[in-house]
Amino acid sequence: MSTATTGRFSADGLPVLIGSVPLTSHREALDWILEATPEIPLWPQLPVNPLERMMPQFSEGLPCITEENPAEPGGRIVFDTGRPGFEEEMLAFYEEYLAAVENPELPPDSRFRNSRERAAGLYLLAGVLPGLEGLVAVKGQVTGPFTMLTGIKDRQGRAGYFDDTIRDMVIKAMAMKAAWQVRFLAGAAARPVLMFIDEPALAGLGSSAFISVSTDEIREMINEVADAIHQAGGLAGIHVCANTDWGVLLASRIDILSFDAYGFFDRLAPLRDDVAGYLDRGSIIAWGGIPTSRAEDIEKEDTDSLAALWKRQARTLTGPDRDEAALLRQTLITPSCGTGSLSPELAHRVLSLTRSVSTTLREELLGQETRQR
Repeated sequence: MSTATTGRFSADGLPVLIGSVPLTSHREALDWILEATPEIPLWPQLPVNPLERMMPQFSEGLPCITEENPAEPGGRIVFDTGRPGFEEEMLAFYEEYLAAVENPELPPDSRFRNSRERAAGLYLLAGVLPGLEGLVAVKGQVTGPFTMLTGIKDRQGRAGYFDDTIRDMVIKAMAMKAAWQVRFLAGAAARPVLMFIDEPALAGLGSSAFISVSTDEIREMINEVADAIHQAGGLAGIHVCANTDWGVLLASRIDILSFDAYGFFDRLAPLRDDVAGYLDRGSIIAWGGIPTSRAEDIEKEDTDSLAALWKRQARTLTGPDRDEAALLRQTLITPSCGTGSLSPELAHRVLSLTRSVSTTLREELLGQETRQR
């Protein structure tokens, strides 16, 4: 599935955000999001709440996981396949998984739904979507299976990725949670849903910690989640906030590649032919050109400097068959990562720059007047 075959969504250089925001109010965070990205809003994740951090937010319903005081700063998540009753819990998990595959209309108590307790921003966004004007699409996000599997460990410190039983359940759980979220948001918005798989741990590929991890295994797990998103009617994106093996992702069945262009464009640029093939399929680049890693970068850059940077980088990927305007039509303008670890002042600046850079590029290259809020 790609934008070429669906014909339902055109990126057109529109601004999109990465979910985390350094606020304590979901309502305030959503107001920020709607101001910066009214065409493609997403639901806010507030990592100040321990239950909204990457592991706990999507760990509900996984029988292989034990949460120890997850709402406390010192809480942790472990897996334990040897605890009493695990076999029965695993059987119940697979029975519910098969039922969900056959009948996507999940019951209210399904283990594959996000709860209000851990995803209040998701329900808040869904409640306002029907009344929004100028809505083009809506964005959701789910913790990726590799990040979840390398983040949960047993009591001896062994990552879940290296346990075949844990790995299969986590991949299937993330796939079903992503599919449920697509249907939930589509029902509220009646617009295309861009479902991003957040995979910061993929930056560790090739390191000594993951020396035994094969690229084929990574591609297969990403494809399994992407296929579930497609079957639910969504477009599948993947976000990696540092360098990784980009060739693996470009050859997968994702529709949107989200990467830190501000810090790591030079790592993607040599794969010009792979990127061209990816774009030729009608796929999209979520161009993370707004810095989020260092305060000094956020403070020194402005709209003009970042728009100029996009154009310099874009020339690396353009040619006779694809000029800057054509590339922008297959581009979303995004921050390089989430803003959850920044101060509120810097985070708001990142969101404002994301919108203004998108506006500048669209007006200059596509001749589109853009709506300001």
